[in-house]
Parts: sequence; C-alpha cells; structure tokens
Amino acid sequence: HGTHVAGIVMGSGNQSAGLITGIAPDANLIAVKVLDQHGAGNVSTVISGINWCVQNKSQYNIRVIDLSLGHDPAESCATDPLCTAVRSAVKAGIVVVCAAGNKGKNSLGQTVYGGVECPGVEPSAITVGALNTHNTLTRSDDTVDTYSSRGPTYIDHRAKPDLIAPGNKIVSVRAPGSYLDTTYPANEVTDPFHATQVDYFLLSGTSMAAPQVAGTVALMLHANPGLGPESVKGILMYTALPLSL
Repeated sequence: HGTHVAGIVMGSGNQSAGLITGIAPDANLIAVKVLDQHGAGNVSTVISGINWCVQNKSQYNIRVIDLSLGHDPAESCATDPLCTAVRSAVKAGIVVVCAAGNKGKNSLGQTVYGGVECPGVEPSAITVGALNTHNTLTRSDDTVDTYSSRGPTYIDHRAKPDLIAPGNKIVSVRAPGSYLDTTYPANEVTDPFHATQVDYFLLSGTSMAAPQVAGTVALMLHANPGLGPESVKGILMYTALPLSL
C-alpha cells in the first residue's frame, strides 16, 4: 500500500519507458512507516510520525505529508488527538493531504453520508475523495466513485472532502512479496514494454487519490516555494472543476 502510494507521487517510470510515472517524479520522499504490513496500527504511532515530520521539517525540507489512512471519528476534530497533530503540522507550514475514506456506500450498495474518516475530518487538512475517470481523457464523464466517503463529517457536520482526484484502478509501483501482492495476484500489471516483467500493481481507493493531490502540491511548491498550506488549499479548491455527487 505504501509503495503504491509513493509511486503515485513520484514513480520514475523507468520500467515503462516513461509511460507510467508519478505526479512529481523529481520530488524527494521521506518514508515514515506508521502501519504494519496489513495496514493496521495505532493512532499514537501515526501521531508520532506526524510529530517527527514537524520536528525534522527543516532538516529534510518536508513540505507535504500524505496520510492515506484513517479511522472512524470518535470525537470532535477540535479535541481529537490525531486531528490536533495534523493541525500542528499545518501551523508549522506543512501541507497535510488526507484520504477521505472508502465508506461512501453500505453492503447493499446504498449511498452513505457522514463517512469521512479521521484525520480527514480536520478542517486544516486537504481531504481527498476518489474520482472515476472511466479511462477517458475527457472530464464530461467523470464521476465520484461510489465507495468514496461523503460528508458532512459525522460529528462536526463540516463540508468534506475538499477535493476529489483519480482513485479508481490506479496503476503504480508493485511491492513484490508484500501482503497485498501475495493476496491479490490478479492486481499485478505487466510492464507495457516488458511482457515478462511485472513491476506494477492496480489498486483503488481514496488512498490512491490523496497522493495524486500530494504530488500536485509538490509541483505547486516547486513553482512557488513561498506558498503556505492555506494558500495551497485555497488555490486547489478555487481552480477545481465542480462535479455533481
């Protein structure tokens, strides 16, 4: 999961002759591992990871944090410890991008509202839902993925997510031997120019949509290093195209 997310941000495209690349392939990556091989972990570990980024912001020039993770909110974002950590990172000048979650429908396929996960409920974060492009370049047929979590937020009733980005059937870097790789071999993708090589993997979710935005933020900050988190969020939301739910 983490390898796939990282590839969406900054995959080099070396194995596909540049056909499959990340959004910002020349960006620098600082990998802060907070979950186990099954995608499980403790909130305290995630908070420690965020705090580490804040403490080491200057040393490693950390400008963006991608959080392709979440849990059901249990209290207001004003007091939630994970939201507080995100808020502190934003105050320190780091743009924090969060996945909205994949709880946009129930087991019967019915639309569910209020499913945005924590820390995506935090107002200062850029919370990203998943878009289905239907494998076309045109925008006219784009739709919100049915599984993508919808607002308002469960406890605070805030408007979220802030943006949506492509998250359906995204091809990115494969991690051979990982839990996802061994559990879902059908998701392996053969290299376009090397029929015997399998260096890529297919995943869907708001976890894949969030790094699309994180990579875009990296490009924005490269073009204009003086932008702060609030300005970045405002520009992205102001220039986004409206899309009906």
